[in-house]
Amino acid sequence: MTAWIAAACRSAVAPRDGAFAALSLQELAAPVIDAVLAQSGLEPSDVDELIASNALGAGGNPARVLALAASLPERVAGLSLDRQCAGGLDALNLARHMVLAGAADVVIAGGVESYSRRPVRMRTYPDGRPPERYEQASFTPWPDRDPDMTVAAQALGALLGIGRDEQDAWAMRSHRLARAAAPAPGEVVEIAGLRADSFTRDLRPALCRRAKVLCGDVTTANTAVAADGSAFVVVVSDRVARRLSVPCVALRGGRTLGGTPDLPGLAPVAAIREVLAAEGLRPADLSAAEVMEAYAVQAVACVREAGLDPEIVNGGGGALARGHPVGASGAINAVRLFHTLRRQGGTGLAAIAAAGGIGTALVLSA
Repeated sequence: MTAWIAAACRSAVAPRDGAFAALSLQELAAPVIDAVLAQSGLEPSDVDELIASNALGAGGNPARVLALAASLPERVAGLSLDRQCAGGLDALNLARHMVLAGAADVVIAGGVESYSRRPVRMRTYPDGRPPERYEQASFTPWPDRDPDMTVAAQALGALLGIGRDEQDAWAMRSHRLARAAAPAPGEVVEIAGLRADSFTRDLRPALCRRAKVLCGDVTTANTAVAADGSAFVVVVSDRVARRLSVPCVALRGGRTLGGTPDLPGLAPVAAIREVLAAEGLRPADLSAAEVMEAYAVQAVACVREAGLDPEIVNGGGGALARGHPVGASGAINAVRLFHTLRRQGGTGLAAIAAAGGIGTALVLSA
């Protein structure tokens, strides 16, 4: 038995306080959900569940709100998932498990994030002190092993000898490839007049040298900007795939593993190795890969340590050239991989790291 992706769509990605600044989560996601369902050839009444990743919201089950805002019937309950950056890929893997278990035939899965409209988070105290605002949640129970993500990226670079020049080179590559590539037909759903990623630019060495240093070799040039966006796919069973007229891509396998929380950027490596081994694959068997670029050093480290061929990684650029809408980023990578494989065939990998030392990897085949 196999789980299949019948369609995959995303919004464009816009930097925080940009083109999507005024949009709610449902305004960012509902048009994509409706579009991906229409592209699959299925009806709203066919949908069993909607799984949506969201990392910065304030609870309240955003997936239920999205399901109601889209054209889905009220019986679709909606399941929200928070695994930070990994959530978008984990939503697809959870949909895969539901289909393989026979619990559903059609699941819409993905993620949505609005940095622009994220709620203000406050930490309260029982002794009557006034609440204090915070930006980063705690990802471990140990303050001394819960680093700021940028500090952790610098530590990863220092550990593996990935310096600023190499990080900047990867960032320039990401922008160059993104500028040269066009989204696949049907990949991007126009929202608020935006039909293409708005951050991509001509990033040159001189601009990299002038970039603000965030920590050591990590700068604003080799770090993905906070962003808004959404992405969803339709995952279906064998039975449904056989009656569809659209070419489907197999969602072959997935793994999510924990690693050391001190070096979260390295966590996908174990997940990549394990999912490839489970599918009887070697890195050389892959024809395409989408590896998250929250930081250039993270992407370089994952590619190097997992033994991936850099030439097949992020062929249309990555998050460094788009931006990082946390809960949606993994799903965006999966959407891009889906369209690449449907165009050229072969087997592909999507991988992402998350705060707290979590890595997720999925294998797709056309």
